[in-house]
Amino acid sequence: MSNVMLNLVVLIVPLVAGVSLGYALRRKRQANLSKVTFGIIIVLIFSLGFSIGSNNEVLSSLPRVGLSALVIAFLAILFSIIFVELIRRKVRLG
Repeated sequence: MSNVMLNLVVLIVPLVAGVSLGYALRRKRQANLSKVTFGIIIVLIFSLGFSIGSNNEVLSSLPRVGLSALVIAFLAILFSIIFVELIRRKVRLG
């Protein structure tokens, strides 16, 4: 099995398992997983920062790509807000 297929399986299997479990337990009392989700997100952000900090190639290219990444992130947020507002007005949610 190639690396691409293995990576795809590693991503798809937990997703399908989570959807299946959620579907099977949807009638049960809903557990509040917001604290668990937040903790996992913090661990993911930390591991991303650790990975960036330990990679000399990525660190040396940050000044070159940093501004572009900042502009792309800003525009993504800006247009998300604009489109949500337009759709909210179209659907008349508030």
